[in-house]
Amino acid sequence: MRRILFKKTGDAVFISHLDLMRLFQRAFKRGGLNLKHTQGFSPRALVSIALPLSVGVESVCEILDYELVDQELPFEEIKERLNRTMPAGVRVLEAYDSPRKPKDLTHLDIDIRLEYDAGIPAGAMDAICGLFARESLTVMKRGKNGPVEQDIIPMISNLEITAISEQELELTARVCAQNPSLNPQQMVSAIETYLPEFAPDFTRVFRREAIAADGTIFR
Repeated sequence: MRRILFKKTGDAVFISHLDLMRLFQRAFKRGGLNLKHTQGFSPRALVSIALPLSVGVESVCEILDYELVDQELPFEEIKERLNRTMPAGVRVLEAYDSPRKPKDLTHLDIDIRLEYDAGIPAGAMDAICGLFARESLTVMKRGKNGPVEQDIIPMISNLEITAISEQELELTARVCAQNPSLNPQQMVSAIETYLPEFAPDFTRVFRREAIAADGTIFR
């Protein structure tokens, strides 16, 4: 399977998933890379992103699969052609071939930065640690048929909380990415719901790495 690893950072975090898909299709075209299309009355380019990224979230581990009419082009050339057409904040890090299927991508390593304008409140770190140490922690999630309750504790592992400045706490964790999936914003919602006195003034979410079911880095 033809695949690229790319990052989406800086102002590019405000590009929606649909716009990002259009961006890549134009990038392939402008780079002289002819994507294959499905057959039928409404041909669709054979390009897909494994896990759509929410608006506002930064990532250096995004996975995109594609098929070209001419599959013999060197991977380094594909990378260079795409990067020549990319806007600031979107960058292809690697082009390669992979036998792994997107369904094998089961977890994500993420960072959540909690920012407090007036400084980290006294007791915030201990309280947040205690919150995620609970046996269960239900948070509302938007489902296809409306809001549903979801216990997020089983979907979080390797959680660490550190103070990286006088105004910032950072949560690092491994979370479920598929079946079921955890949106890191749900962890922020848990803090806002159960610990309103320690709710941050601003949050930033960052995807650091994609992880396969066997615990190895997914590529």
